Amino acid sequence: MGFGYDVHRLEEGYTLTMGGIKIPHTKGVVGHSDADVLIHAICDALLGAAGLRDIGFHFPDTATQYKGIDSKLLLKDVVALLQKNGYSINNVDTTLCLQKPKISGYVAEMQKTLAPILGVAEEDISIKATTTEKLGFVGSEEGVSAYATALIIKNTSSL
Repeated sequence: MGFGYDVHRLEEGYTLTMGGIKIPHTKGVVGHSDADVLIHAICDALLGAAGLRDIGFHFPDTATQYKGIDSKLLLKDVVALLQKNGYSINNVDTTLCLQKPKISGYVAEMQKTLAPILGVAEEDISIKATTTEKLGFVGSEEGVSAYATALIIKNTSSL
């Protein structure tokens, strides 16, 4: 079992990318990559479950090859690393924390986008969202955060 957390600043003039899809909004996420907070949290949960450090260790924000990279590519690399180490993914459970926009209408598309990368069924990816009741950096729409847990299984056939 692994846990992941990520946060990114929101600003006008950027694209809001979450769960591998672009969501129309007046503000977008700021980061070295495409700043997909949901995928970053999932990567950390998967890496943590396997004891393989964190996303910053594998994809440092000081490395130019990751500047502007699509986070789905980072997730693919994390899944490949898990497979190389004899793990498969059972399921992931996530929570996005943002004041706006409402993302319930985008959850199915996020699941459809992430499922083939993770190698799990869409129903094995839980994506929930919450506001912070206008409190803190999320509530003031300065940023967005995401939490993720992941259950991975050590493949005994690879031992």
